[in-house]
Amino acid sequence: MAVELQILGRAVKAVQYRQHRALDSRLASVGSTLAQWDALRAISRTPGASARELAAATFQSEQAFGTLAGRLVAQRLVDRRPGHGRRIEHHLTPEGERVLRAGHEVADSVLAECFEALTATEREALLGLLTKIGGDAKPGAEPRRPGRPGSDGGVPECTGTP
Repeated sequence: MAVELQILGRAVKAVQYRQHRALDSRLASVGSTLAQWDALRAISRTPGASARELAAATFQSEQAFGTLAGRLVAQRLVDRRPGHGRRIEHHLTPEGERVLRAGHEVADSVLAECFEALTATEREALLGLLTKIGGDAKPGAEPRRPGRPGSDGGVPECTGTP
């Protein structure tokens, strides 16, 4: 039986939407939002990164990330420091690290609930399939993000080949 691709695409989007709503709702309990926690996570992975790099890593425009970073600085979760040339580097403060850790606990709980209907084998197969169409080099790797090596700097297109 052939699967209608628009139905498949919508099913993927629906799962992502439910997951994001659950994460956003539950992250409020630790004083964060999904966008804020994702930004903290990106800064933690690449301390000293520029706003351009962090915008790409969080799938945001530079302007949107700049606004978000300003809120994180005002909340004393992120520290901005001068870098080489005009570059401004981003670092987590101790409070930012605390919120990030608390967010990891929330995310682990939410994601466990989201994927509890799948067996370990099914989760592994799903990761493999998503990795295959997402263009990642290998299962378990961080998703390739815009602006990273191997990317054209834009949002990755669905090409059917990694």
